[in-house]
Amino acid sequence: MEKIYTGKTKDVYKLENGNVLLKFKDDCTGKDGVFDPGENTVGLTIEGIGKANLKSSVYYFELLKKAGIKTHYVSADLENATMEVLPGKVFGHGLEVICRLVATGSFIRRYGEYIENGTPLAGGYVECTFKNDEKGDPLVTAEGLAALGVMSMEMFNSMKEQTLKITKVVADDLKSIGLDLWDIKFEFGYNNGEVILIDEIASGNMRVYKDGKIVDPVELTKLINER
Repeated sequence: MEKIYTGKTKDVYKLENGNVLLKFKDDCTGKDGVFDPGENTVGLTIEGIGKANLKSSVYYFELLKKAGIKTHYVSADLENATMEVLPGKVFGHGLEVICRLVATGSFIRRYGEYIENGTPLAGGYVECTFKNDEKGDPLVTAEGLAALGVMSMEMFNSMKEQTLKITKVVADDLKSIGLDLWDIKFEFGYNNGEVILIDEIASGNMRVYKDGKIVDPVELTKLINER
């Protein structure tokens, strides 16, 4: 088994069968010992968080499988905190896809003169950003992705359709335990001619509220896993 990438919260290995193994770690992004999924450096270690994040990811990947939505997920070993996945080529140097159900965060910072914080976005609003810390993860349009040769309009439309479907599955599930999903971030890749969801479905990539108050990502993971 060959290590091909060392990440902040996961290590990546190439398997002999051509698939990829993700090893979830207890390292978390944060600053000054405080957990913050928005930070770009490892700030602390929380014992057991790797297995907990894997468990919640597997839960949602299995839900998507039942819903007929293909992803890179193959199988998982919770005891060893590993997940086997299909190989997926990232778009460009990394592309994040955000689905917003409620206007908040950077959306309000950009468009606050037109819309109030907490306003529902009917049907969901999908936007993309390039993964580039130095440039602040710049926004990019579907037309921009096509013009830059990152992906075709057909690929984008497939990715957008999947994003809306996946978001609904996650939002409906969270609603069943009294939680409201405001927005969620995904990554997609290209595998055998198909655009599919890759990476993980993690609480740190969601903004979730309960009774009008935002839920801490670590607490959210517990709520998902211990229902």
